[in-house]
Amino acid sequence: MIPFLLMILDIIGFLLSALSIVIVVQAILSWLIVFNVINLYNEFVRSVWQALEVITRPIYRPIRRILPDFGALDLSPLVALLIIYILNNFVLPTLAAQLAATAY
Repeated sequence: MIPFLLMILDIIGFLLSALSIVIVVQAILSWLIVFNVINLYNEFVRSVWQALEVITRPIYRPIRRILPDFGALDLSPLVALLIIYILNNFVLPTLAAQLAATAY
């Protein structure tokens, strides 16, 4: 049972790492759109943007409710990356160590 739980923690860590990459890509794409390097008239760019929005919107929504409104500056991706970093580097390894310690 313990190896299965450790494997689940590894999968969660992988998914959190993949999510952080998606957040960074979405932030870079938003800057490129704002500075008019690329535009949403391109069908491929629009479909990628919509897919990234669908993935990140549920993550940003509770963060945006807590953070004050900074106008055009959106800090929710930064807060989401900070939460993912804390989960990946502190919480998950601590849980894995506790599970490994209880196995023996």
